[in-house]
Amino acid sequence: MPAERGRRPHLTVVIPSYNEERRLSGTLVRIGGYFEKADLRVEILVVDDGSTDASARVATQFLRGREGRVLRNPENRGKGFSVRRAMLEARGRFALLTDADLSTPIEEHATLSEAIRDHDLDVAIGSRALARSRIEVRQSLVRRTMGKTFNRIIRLMTRLPYHDTQCGFKLMDVDRVRPIFRKMVVDRFAFDVELLFLCMRFGLKVREVPVVWRNSPGSTVSLVGDPINMLADVVRVRWRFRRGLYNPAEEPAASPAGSGE
Repeated sequence: MPAERGRRPHLTVVIPSYNEERRLSGTLVRIGGYFEKADLRVEILVVDDGSTDASARVATQFLRGREGRVLRNPENRGKGFSVRRAMLEARGRFALLTDADLSTPIEEHATLSEAIRDHDLDVAIGSRALARSRIEVRQSLVRRTMGKTFNRIIRLMTRLPYHDTQCGFKLMDVDRVRPIFRKMVVDRFAFDVELLFLCMRFGLKVREVPVVWRNSPGSTVSLVGDPINMLADVVRVRWRFRRGLYNPAEEPAASPAGSGE
């Protein structure tokens, strides 16, 4: 995927990373191989969120000679901060957000891309909770129960219609969502809720799409502290919206006809 000056990449792949040295190399090889076969011009942005291991070095070595770069946070700022930073620097026409563990296989990009084309969407979000979703390796019962409970609370608080806001696999029209990312403030795991809440309030077209998903060990989400912090962030999002603090200086541009990926 060599750089081509003066031409916009079709896609930016955003990979937030925190202490992912052991699996990041394999993840990047899979991503690179998939898009080379798909014959798509892609840039890869790995956001190293203050890792204490060699994650940044692994990513830098892989990206040498390829289109992409490593964005390094000097300290751990959170997944929301990292994604926001990457989305404000993305050069692609579209952006694919994926986790470093590839819990959703990179091949599911084709599923989200098809949804965007077929339904003229601004955002397609992968979902583990729909009838046609395929869960090949499940989380523990405790994590599944907490996830379902959190989603019910979020839907009541925000009126979002989505059954799974937290799946880390999302495909977005960069020009449409960038004005929203400029206004987002949530730095950690509730950023997905903030994004979808603002997309709904500002009239973007979002669709939940069933995907393949495999639980990967080593989650950094705390079963006690993080759900409490996430709910506090959702309250903060509602408070900010009611006071007009999200009113964007620039509204998302109207979707051009036939702009699907």
